[in-house]
Amino acid sequence: MKNTLFLLFFCFTLSISGLSQGYAFGIKSGLTVATQKWDASFQREPYLTYHASAFIETYSKEDQFTLFAQAGYHKKGSSIRTFRQVIQTTTGFTEFPGLRTPFEFGNASLILGAKQKYDFKKSSKLYYLIGVRGDYTLHTKLRPDGVDQSNSYFFVYPFDEFVNKFNYGATVGGGIQFNFSELVGGIIELSIHPDFSKQYNQPEIRNVRNPNPLSQNSLTSIPERQIVNTTLELSLGLRFLHKIIYID
Repeated sequence: MKNTLFLLFFCFTLSISGLSQGYAFGIKSGLTVATQKWDASFQREPYLTYHASAFIETYSKEDQFTLFAQAGYHKKGSSIRTFRQVIQTTTGFTEFPGLRTPFEFGNASLILGAKQKYDFKKSSKLYYLIGVRGDYTLHTKLRPDGVDQSNSYFFVYPFDEFVNKFNYGATVGGGIQFNFSELVGGIIELSIHPDFSKQYNQPEIRNVRNPNPLSQNSLTSIPERQIVNTTLELSLGLRFLHKIIYID
């Protein structure tokens, strides 16, 4: 599936460069506000992180409607906060420190879509965009540092075995493009990226060690858990124009 995505990207870029009066390409990066739809087992907060991508799009003299392809690296996740607790046990007091840890998925993303542009002041355009997106998960961070199988809370956190490597969704957004010169310009863009698939899909896990020292049961069950990502991205970028001039 990953190879199919990059083959589609390659064919799409060839059509962009071969069927238009030119093409624009560039890079962009910026702030990501990542959120996740989870079960109610943790208090989750937005995760502030970053993204970076490269793009190519069609170009015509009017520059009103364009097709584009974009590939990049995007972090997704949520920030998990647990509070400090001091619990009295039969042997004394046990302290559980407060932690703030991101649940992080590092994804390579490919977006294919279209932009509709409108003239705005001199040498600038407003636009909105819509596209379809495929993601491939490169790495994860699913538990705090130091929480391994010897830790009583190890089974509370997600497991890599239930991460779906390939995910898909949509991209919608808008922005402004402006020119520094005839062939070089900039962009400011705000976009939202909801997933339609589950980044994490875990069935119920029974008979795991109970992390609650006050419980009379040494074993417990981890309920079914599903995670779906949505990110909001603010991007700044550079756009370079390559014009094709036909000579008879």
